[in-house]
Amino acid sequence: MTAKETKPETYNPKEAEKRILNFWEKEKIFKFDSKNKNPIYSVDTPPPYISGKMHIGHAFSYSQQDFIVRFRRMFGGNVFYPFGTDDNGLPTERFVEKKNNVKSIDMSRAKFIELCLKTIKETTWELVQDWKDIGISADFDKYYSTIDKPTQKISQKSFIDLYNQKEIYKKEFPTLWCCECQTAIAQAELEDKEQTALFSTLKFVVNNKELPIATTRPELLPACVAVFVNPKDSRYKNLVGKKATVPLFNFEIPIIADESAQIDKGTGVLMICSYGDKYDAAAINKHKLTPKIVFNHNGTLNFENYSGMKIKEARKKILEDLKDKDLIIEQKQIEHVVNVHDKCGTEIEILPTAQWFIKILDKKEKLIDQGKKINWKPQFMFKRYENWIRGLEWDWNISRNRHFGVPIPVWECKKCGKVIIAEEKELPVDPMQIKKKCDKCKIEAAGETMVLDTWATSSLTPQIGASLSEGKLKIPFSLRPQGHDIIRTWAFYTIVKSFLHEKQIPWKDIVISGNVSLSGEKMSKSKGNIVEPRTVLQNYCADALRFWAGGSKLGEDLDYQEKDLITGMRFLTKLWNATKFVFMNLGKNYKLTKPKKLHDLDRIFLNELNKLIEDSTQNFMNYEYSKVKMDTEVFFWKSLCDNYLEIVKSRVYNGTKEEKESASYALYSALLTVIKMMAPITPFITEEIYQKYFRENEKIKSIHICSWPEKIDVKENQNDDKIWAKLVEIIEKVRRAKSEAKKSMKAEIILTLDKDDEKLVSECIADLKAVCCAKEIKTGSFSVELL
Repeated sequence: MTAKETKPETYNPKEAEKRILNFWEKEKIFKFDSKNKNPIYSVDTPPPYISGKMHIGHAFSYSQQDFIVRFRRMFGGNVFYPFGTDDNGLPTERFVEKKNNVKSIDMSRAKFIELCLKTIKETTWELVQDWKDIGISADFDKYYSTIDKPTQKISQKSFIDLYNQKEIYKKEFPTLWCCECQTAIAQAELEDKEQTALFSTLKFVVNNKELPIATTRPELLPACVAVFVNPKDSRYKNLVGKKATVPLFNFEIPIIADESAQIDKGTGVLMICSYGDKYDAAAINKHKLTPKIVFNHNGTLNFENYSGMKIKEARKKILEDLKDKDLIIEQKQIEHVVNVHDKCGTEIEILPTAQWFIKILDKKEKLIDQGKKINWKPQFMFKRYENWIRGLEWDWNISRNRHFGVPIPVWECKKCGKVIIAEEKELPVDPMQIKKKCDKCKIEAAGETMVLDTWATSSLTPQIGASLSEGKLKIPFSLRPQGHDIIRTWAFYTIVKSFLHEKQIPWKDIVISGNVSLSGEKMSKSKGNIVEPRTVLQNYCADALRFWAGGSKLGEDLDYQEKDLITGMRFLTKLWNATKFVFMNLGKNYKLTKPKKLHDLDRIFLNELNKLIEDSTQNFMNYEYSKVKMDTEVFFWKSLCDNYLEIVKSRVYNGTKEEKESASYALYSALLTVIKMMAPITPFITEEIYQKYFRENEKIKSIHICSWPEKIDVKENQNDDKIWAKLVEIIEKVRRAKSEAKKSMKAEIILTLDKDDEKLVSECIADLKAVCCAKEIKTGSFSVELL
């Protein structure tokens, strides 16, 4: 893009941003250069799900990571920033089912996989374009999908390596199960959901006497295997060892003393079922009780008159039957928290299934220690990671009972139980498509039908990314940016895999973004309070959206307010107009040359600029991009536009050659510094301004591969700060006086300064006189006399 291709008079962001995107892509501005000898700054960025449009939370968090990436590209010049999409697993299956109006369980595995791959191919680049449109500066040629062949190979090799290290095992026991998605899930996929429930106190019977037990889940009555009473509860002490009859279903179960029954909760009697929750599973195992499984994997009952009913349907019918038989003592509505599957919102059941697990419970302290080696920004987010690990109760379930995902590369002999692992040279492999024989039994082994959980693959994104680096990278990466909602999944699982495979942390730094709210409330499709970035871009522009995202510190939630986008648009307009004004005076053919002697005011102003450069560089190094945005914005509006530009106007218009050269040098340097420091946050307008006004002087193809500003070599005197502050103070007082008198800012005055103030600003007195339109400056008590 050349200066001739830009639109000089007005800035049209919609036209400019599209044109600039094409320029970046055509010129490969963000391409990783494997031949660059500078240290590599590598970013392990989250691969978004293919299953849907970009939402405002994506725009928020990805913009924040892009601020950091763009700064690092300018600061060090060698960034590795690949882009991936998370295309396997349950979210993609549900997206494909909805988009094509099908159900995977009604199709053959091969046909559904074919449909998934076709749908991904059709939708991927439309989704990726959303990320490009908000200015994400990834090297999109370094692209991976979590279902492509190279990624499958890496994922399957990880499984094989950990299996050989005896860190992976398969076991059948009570597992977290989603009846809607019909798959086992991991603890990290649980979400708490508060809901209203009917709390019913039922008539169990012991020796012809009522034993009241309260429950919200009467559909589990046929799965009852025992009732617990607290050994210290005097009300029930004489019942221990006896049998209780289950209401409606009329079978007996033992009464057992166990401290898990809380004396002050409900009736103090605890119903143990197969499996109401994780505590039931532990209790059944502890007392060696025989479980009764009354739920099918599709969420229907398999017991007597209720066979085939869905769980909630059976709950309603059983309550009706209990009421008809006068077996309900009391009922009341309560609010309680239940575990739901984060992918579909369905309440979780616990059902016995055979699943594959990675051992993590025996490594809690080691994994916490690994987390401590990583630099967390903000630091308090580490506590969320630590608390998650301390609360773990299951090993990591990595298998899913679905069609679409990375196949688990094993076969099992149904006769002797031998597990046959794929050889590395065979990878990637689908055991459903390849036949293997058991060398002991000489019969065909069964290929594993389950696939790996999406996190079992996404936890390898550093290794996947490194595989695209032409041999230049290995872990740890420099940075992992992500949201705080996936600390328990993406951060944790990546640390697990890195530790197990390489005994190494996956990245040196991790930066955590907050959430986006609307009017203080979390955005939700069900509430209808969703804001889509595409709509924002239509009404405003990408730079305005990024400007808004830059207003929040790492880890802080941010409310979406249109006034912030309007403020962003106002900043863009001011930056464009200020640049036009400066170069209208510098001239189109201005050539930057440092003057032999800087005017004292220009020198002082450049020292103010140097403080901004120093602070902003340090803030960006500490991931404090919001401080850079705020400080640069304040400097631009107040120091540059409101004050310095106004002060030097007269000298630029009417000064001597030397005076003009000095002011022009300071103006050019300050403006170039401002657009460089805003380039990571508002990359489009800064590129447009650079191409039109600066490229000919600077010679670099794009502002985004220019060097980050360094302090300008100017002399610094002890009183520079005081002089600048005093000049600004005097000018503001003069403007206020003229405004209160309803006079033009060009109205002439006689300005009287205190002796000490006059002495302090003496070297800049001519500029002060010009900007204030002072016919005379006298010494005495401060005053502004309007003429």
